[in-house]
Amino acid sequence: MLSQRQKARETGESSDMPGVQLDFPPIANGVDYLVGVVDHLTADEVGPRELKYAVLHLHAAAEVLLKARLQREHWTLVFDDPRKATRRAFDSGNFQSCNITDAVTRLKEIAQVTLTDNEQNVLKGLGLDRNALQHYGLTHNARAVEARAGRALDFLVRFLDDELVPQLNDDEMDAFPWGMCVRIKKGVKSISVYRAERRKRLLGTLRDVKHRTLTCFECGELALVVRDRCHFCSFPFGNFHPEHAADMYLATRYRDAQKLISNCPRCTRRALGQGVVTVASDGPVTFCFSCAVPVPVPDAQTGEPSATPEGRP
Repeated sequence: MLSQRQKARETGESSDMPGVQLDFPPIANGVDYLVGVVDHLTADEVGPRELKYAVLHLHAAAEVLLKARLQREHWTLVFDDPRKATRRAFDSGNFQSCNITDAVTRLKEIAQVTLTDNEQNVLKGLGLDRNALQHYGLTHNARAVEARAGRALDFLVRFLDDELVPQLNDDEMDAFPWGMCVRIKKGVKSISVYRAERRKRLLGTLRDVKHRTLTCFECGELALVVRDRCHFCSFPFGNFHPEHAADMYLATRYRDAQKLISNCPRCTRRALGQGVVTVASDGPVTFCFSCAVPVPVPDAQTGEPSATPEGRP
């Protein structure tokens, strides 16, 4: 039979027993934050307040869980400056810890943890959203924030399963909040099903505009229709002048984006971008954000339309 203290660990709730202190080791603390995220993102009405606290709890969970993995490698790695690390400061918790960006770098370069570019971008976007909320008050497209939060949650659950749980010792396994993890995974599944259902509906809605549908740089979904909007998060892409739209889109995907933009041979506007991938294309194409179609570019030597050049990452 579980003791009241064990029940508190399982549920994340405080105990009514007198003299019992808060007991949240780093990984359990991160899991508790993730429970808060799931609660906010699976609320009956996911409004601005729910999104705000989902993002704040996600960022806190990311910090805790990434640093917990660093600590497994060596306790000095969680310090802002490992050269100044002391065991006394670490044991008391009285030190400045590293930020998420440094934690990611150390996980990759020292702990040899594999983090894809997409996962790093998810964490970067989470940090930007959190900073905007914490310091400036976020004014943003709610659907885009919700989509980014969903991807960050997916990543952190995977990170927990792959990088932290397998390294738990017997005592940690006994103390681990398994009940909270079950709750999180049920929530993640419902959020993923919701997103998958929206994608499925959009496949039919956007069938006739596949040739001008791109990956949205706001929500990350394949639902951004040139000269229209994102049909997933409603980002008003069509409100921007075609030349500005080309600049905006290419700048989110490539370094030196200006070198990939030129004048369109059809409409003459400087809105022709190299390396654009549409839902209908097999790979990168040269795409005009004014004509809203792929445009073959004449070969410099033959004058014949050439295969569209690939963009440079």
